[in-house]
Amino acid sequence: MSTISWTENGTPHTARWHSENGAPPPDRLEIVDDTLTANAALRKIRTGAGLLWRGDYHNARQLLTAIGRRADRRTLPKHLDITQLFHAHRTERAERARLLGGVVVLLEPGHQLALRRAPDVAVACQEAYGEQTEPMLISLSELLGVLSARQWQEKGVPISALEAHIHPRHSVFSPVRSEYVDLVAQAPMPEIDGGAEVFDLGTGTGVLAAVLARRGAAKVIATDINPRAVDSARENMQHLGLADRVEVREANLFPPGRADLVVCNPPWLPGTATSVLELGIYDEDSTMLRGFLHGLPGHLRPHGEGWLILSDLAEHLQLRSRDELLRLIGAAGLEVIGRVSTVPRHPRAQDPHDLLHAARSQEVTTLWRLRPVAG
Repeated sequence: MSTISWTENGTPHTARWHSENGAPPPDRLEIVDDTLTANAALRKIRTGAGLLWRGDYHNARQLLTAIGRRADRRTLPKHLDITQLFHAHRTERAERARLLGGVVVLLEPGHQLALRRAPDVAVACQEAYGEQTEPMLISLSELLGVLSARQWQEKGVPISALEAHIHPRHSVFSPVRSEYVDLVAQAPMPEIDGGAEVFDLGTGTGVLAAVLARRGAAKVIATDINPRAVDSARENMQHLGLADRVEVREANLFPPGRADLVVCNPPWLPGTATSVLELGIYDEDSTMLRGFLHGLPGHLRPHGEGWLILSDLAEHLQLRSRDELLRLIGAAGLEVIGRVSTVPRHPRAQDPHDLLHAARSQEVTTLWRLRPVAG
């Protein structure tokens, strides 16, 4: 845990630095207010300063918007291939996030934000951070993310396959791309007297576990390595009236035992996550994908099957080939017994101005039905 010390109006202060994304504390703090321009803010942040905002809350949000616009003016080099463009775009977005993270605010004990016209952030911050008994410094951009997550949690995400809403917690990946949920709602379930017993690995909000329970699974054990996801999934099962059939556990992939069906929707892109939320998108060295495939034969009952839900966006970005995926499946002692596929419905797939449109426009999401090769 890092602490930051500074002097303000002749009085020394100390506060704990917190960053959900693991961003390091600023080299120094400078006290700023509504008189600061966006250009001046960028110059200070680029020298390593953290700008402790003491002005109006809404003016601080406007400053962030102005900083973001200036960061967006940078243009990527021309004539990059799709993989180079993807990596350059990620680097650009990381730098943009770093610049926006240079504006920081002080949360007093009890998550109190003492700025003019500031909203009451205590409930949202309590949900995200737990109890707070000492001053804490966070970036304003992170605080805005916490407030937005709280709104998502209250409002929920409509899931047509459930005819209900799923409520994601802060830093738990939200099931806004419904096509992969629909694949799980449509694929043929194993026919087991009394209903199948199912494992849902990396459950997140629990949305797939809920769909499987609604489809008649006798028992679903849903796992996730993220404690916030475990809490989120448990809350959603209670909300949906499925807590008696869906058990949520904190675990890295498989629970003990075997199941008739094992479902996994790993992060779709090989790569290193730069934030907690990106853990739902990037799977370093395809670790979760490999772990699922290699562990599957030992966790299936006879005649059981595994469902791997995976987009082929990584193939179009030349981050992983189809042949490599098939080799991973074969090396785990598995064979493909069926596939169900769909195209994305999110706006960026149809946006010709998106930098990665050439890849996104060709994306297909597939539910791969797998089983161990007969011995």
